[in-house]
Amino acid sequence: MEFLSEYIAALNGIVWGTPMLVLILGTGIYLMFGLRLIPFRKLIYGFVMLWRGRKHTGKGDISPFNALMTSLAATIGTGNIAGVATAIFLGGPGALFWMWFTAFLGMATKYGEAVCAVHYRETDKAGNHIGGPMYYIKNGLKSHWAWLGTTFAIFGMIAGFGIGNTVQSNSVADVLHSSFNIPHWLTGVTLAVLVGAVLIGGIRRIADIAGKLVPFMAIAYVGGSLIILFIHSAEIPAALNLIITSAFTPVAATGGFVGATVWAAIRFGVARGIFSNEAGLGSAPIAQAAAATNSPVQQGVIAMLETFIDTLIVCTVTGLVIIISGVWTTGITGASLSAAAFEHALPNFGGYIVTFGLTVFAFTTLLGWSFYGEKCVQYLFGFESIKVFRILWIIVIPIGAVGQLEFIWLVADTLNALMAIPNLIALLLLSPVIFKLTRDYFATAK
Repeated sequence: MEFLSEYIAALNGIVWGTPMLVLILGTGIYLMFGLRLIPFRKLIYGFVMLWRGRKHTGKGDISPFNALMTSLAATIGTGNIAGVATAIFLGGPGALFWMWFTAFLGMATKYGEAVCAVHYRETDKAGNHIGGPMYYIKNGLKSHWAWLGTTFAIFGMIAGFGIGNTVQSNSVADVLHSSFNIPHWLTGVTLAVLVGAVLIGGIRRIADIAGKLVPFMAIAYVGGSLIILFIHSAEIPAALNLIITSAFTPVAATGGFVGATVWAAIRFGVARGIFSNEAGLGSAPIAQAAAATNSPVQQGVIAMLETFIDTLIVCTVTGLVIIISGVWTTGITGASLSAAAFEHALPNFGGYIVTFGLTVFAFTTLLGWSFYGEKCVQYLFGFESIKVFRILWIIVIPIGAVGQLEFIWLVADTLNALMAIPNLIALLLLSPVIFKLTRDYFATAK
């Protein structure tokens, strides 16, 4: 195990090196300006389309609203609680700034992913609408790029068991054990049973559950966080100053914090930002492709809200509470750091906000990512492989709950990067299509 950890750590350092950061941020910058800042100009329009999208508006399996809720169910998870805490622990408060920076650019990336997903989607033998990077590579690019779609599907299938399965069950088991002394194995088995009960119904049941749980859990968690920030509002300016300053200057060691360089802030801020909002990863467009809509652009402006809500709202309130509390210097990391921060800021109650939030977030992430992994498997092995995948997905949940947190995070981080590479290349190659569809749509709208 030690040799394997060292090997994956070395690979992680390569895939999250400078070329990867340039590819992620560069793609976001290129799409942002190529779209003429549409994520900023059309943000309100996106919320209007989201409200209208509560009902089916075209061909598809789930409403545009539930498509966003399904992708949010997959993204609002441990990345918003444990991921933010880990980024601050490894990169200092400045890592939160780079999470914001990544999210702003990620809105353009997420928009482009959804536009391509709906434009190039297919219908399978059961009549379900299917799409995502492997399909817009297959249907949008020339045949000599087909290997890129297969590569994405392979990485997506494997990555799902990391980012969407074992990391989620492990973080829930960890926080429930810390808060209530519940055995890790019991948490794993319980999650497996609950997830299995939902997966029987496929995407429609997943979307239905997500459409009800996601708004409730997000409002409850953000509301609790805002109460803490209101109580400690006098400390917010200093926290923001520390975040911005630390983004561009090294942070010295203090207490249990070992210190961090500017590069560490950038690297872990971008990596955890991608882990949280998944912009550029290629996962969300798999859910967006199932939306009942006839307009790729309409679904695109709805999809970009996912990054806005996930990182610029949920991750921000988590990060501010952690920094204001001061416990980020104690040497604690992961979900335990977030729980300690909330408990310190709001004694006898704050810790339960994290425990409840993380449990529900992780449960919905297990559901959303099961759909992503399922579609990757279907692309590789055919429709009949879905049942086998669902069984394997359920079996792995308890295994993740009792595994080593550090090793699981390392594997998930590495797989994220490997999954993003083929998707980002495809978005760059298909960018002329994204720009043209966007221009045509808004020209007609005027």
